[in-house]
Parts: sequence; C-alpha cells; structure tokens
Amino acid sequence: MPALHQVKSLLWGIRPKGSLRFQHSSSTKLNDVVIVGAARTPMGSFCSQLASIPAPKLAAVAIKAALERAGISKEEVQEVYMGNVCQGMLGQAPARQAALYAGLPKSTACTTINKVCSSGMKSIMLAAQGLMCGHQDVIVAGGMESMSNVPFYMKRGDTGYGGVTLQDGIVFDGLTDVYNKIHMGNCGENTAKNLGITRKDQDEYAIQSYQRSAEAYKSGAIKEELVPVNVPQKKGKPDLIVSEDEEFKRVNFEKFSKLPTVFQREGGTVTAGNASTLNDGAAACVLTTRDAAERLGVKPIARIVGFYDAETEPIDFPIAPVFAIPKLLERCGVKQDEVAMWEINEAFSVVALACQKMLKLDMKKLNIHGGAVSLGHPIGMSGARLVNHLVYSLKPGEKGVAAICNGGGGASSILIEKL
Repeated sequence: MPALHQVKSLLWGIRPKGSLRFQHSSSTKLNDVVIVGAARTPMGSFCSQLASIPAPKLAAVAIKAALERAGISKEEVQEVYMGNVCQGMLGQAPARQAALYAGLPKSTACTTINKVCSSGMKSIMLAAQGLMCGHQDVIVAGGMESMSNVPFYMKRGDTGYGGVTLQDGIVFDGLTDVYNKIHMGNCGENTAKNLGITRKDQDEYAIQSYQRSAEAYKSGAIKEELVPVNVPQKKGKPDLIVSEDEEFKRVNFEKFSKLPTVFQREGGTVTAGNASTLNDGAAACVLTTRDAAERLGVKPIARIVGFYDAETEPIDFPIAPVFAIPKLLERCGVKQDEVAMWEINEAFSVVALACQKMLKLDMKKLNIHGGAVSLGHPIGMSGARLVNHLVYSLKPGEKGVAAICNGGGGASSILIEKL
C-alpha cells in the first residue's frame, strides 16, 4: 500500500511525496500571531433545528460573538476568511455575506476557502500567514456549512423523454472521491481493511465519542465555546433558541451493533453509527498580531505555534493527518509527549483510530470531549471548531494539536498554545 510505505519513509526522515516545504530567509522575523476571541454556533442535525438558516447567516452569529468576546470593534477587522464547501444556491461570495451580515465594514476584504473538510482550519492558517507576514493586523477566520440547504443538481442540456437525473450536491461536491469515483465511506473501508481495524473497534470508539460528548456537556466543557442561535418561527410564535448541539443526544446504544454497514454490505465495517453525520453550523475566531493585541488593549488567549498541510493518495485520505502531524511537530520543535490534547476530526471512527494507531497517540488525550461522530460534522466548519475547542479546553501553558483530513488525500494541522 503506497500510503503505508510513505509513512515508513516519513518516520525515517525522508520527505514523503506531496508534502509541503516551507522556506524563508532566516533574517526575516515573522510576527507572533494570537487568538483573542472564539465562538461557534451549536451544530444542528440534518434538516432539523438550524435548517432554515443559510450558512453565511450562521457564520455571522459566530463572527459577532467572537468579536464581542475579544473586545474588538468591527471596524478594526481588516480581512475575513471563511471555509465553505457546498456553495450551490448560496449566492455570490459566501464569506462576504457572512462579514456583512455580521455588521463588518463594507471595506473588509473577504475570501471564501474550499479545502473540503479542512476548509475551516485552512482559513485560520491563511489568516495566520497574513498576520505573520504583516499584511494585516486583525483578521477573522473560521468555517460554515448548512448541509440541510445544499441543493440537488441537474446538468444543462437536452432533458429528453422519460425524466431527468438529479445529483445530490452534498454527495457530489462534498463526499465523493473524484479520482476513484467512490464515496468517502468506501475510502474509510479501505483504510480499515489495510490497518486491520474492525467493525467492533469502530463501534466501541463511536460509543466512547458519544459518552465523552455527553459528559463534556454535563461538566460544562463545551458550554463556553457556544453562542446560541435564534431561529425565527412562523408568524406569532417566539424564536426557537438553539443553545446545544443536537447530535450527541440522538443515539441508541442498544441498536449500535445491529446497524447495517453502509458502503460495503458484505464484510463492511462503517455504519451510520460509527461515522459522522450531516450537520449545520459555523465557527469563527479573531486573530491578531501580538503587537496589535497590545495596541488594542485586548488579552490573547492562545498563540498559533505553527501549521502544516500534507497530501497522500486520494483513497488514503483518512490517514493524511499521519503525514501532516509529524512534520508539524518537527517544525515547531515540539515533542509528541509535550502535546496535552489531540483534536483529530472524526469524519469516520476509522480516521481517528487509524491516526491513533499509526502515530501511537495516547487515547486519553485524543478527542477527550468527543468529536464529529457524536457532535456533528458541518464539513466547512469542522476544522475551525477543532481549533476553537482547543482554545477553550487547554490549560494555560499547554499545547494542543488539531488535525483534519480532507477529500482528495489531504490534511491540515495546527498547533496552538494556551496563554
């Protein structure tokens, strides 16, 4: 298997094919970048509580809350990056919509980022790069997705006799491996087979994710990062106020092991229970240079230590974080045992299990408050949610790594330090 061979090469110190290489003059001093505010909406279940709100308006809620928590006025924001994957029927420039709906000045530069599931994290990385290089002083970055509002597609041309075929935009643009013409879930099955990860392993991991999420809500570990969303109802009725993620409560453990496999009927391992779900939500954080934070009189809550992207075979996208994380740690000068928390996106349970197995991560530090399997996975948002969760969950002085795989064989990773 090419990907496993690449991992061995990586561990031997050989740069794997497709990895990124940073080069800059040693005489150039980059600015320190800090996070001064962060917020996210709850994640709604598919076609449920948040379905009536388009992604940019969900993002506007997160942006406004992040700025309020940072204590920075909207007029100070110079640029916005927002991740968003399925943009059909959203209208022009979704990030621009999010910024203006949030009340930011019309002079604010805005860019929408699509790196599939890594979109939200890549937006934060691009913001950090701009600040490091001195292009801006204050940037808002994050991710958004309303999977409930993704349309069906019909190709242009002669429709002919006998009806037409519609393509589900979520599957076509968000969840299909273009190169192998298979669903992401089939890629997960391939990884499970190659690494000997069983259905039982995945079910047990998924149940643990649900249990950890429930306990996190009970202990208040997630509460701080959330901002409620007011959802307008029919005329005469008060707004529905959504203040919690929906997904972690929608589970029946008694039926878990009896669920049918979805992508491979015979000998398959991935089910609706041990995979992530379709969701709606948005997350945002406010990043500044350290000098700008001092000038504005705001207190940094975390520092961007470094970030790294990596690529591998498209079918092996579930293990792409395995290529990104070692290089991230190497470039940041941080040892694996110095990392207090690992947030690795649970696109499927097999993703987290594969990364844990190949990198020998401490399970007690991995997704300690649950993950996408139990909380939800609005694909353009998730990378930003991971970063925000580290911001709120790490203790002062601790370092945490967030990593997320994306379709096409890629992954993004970032290391932050709580201040």
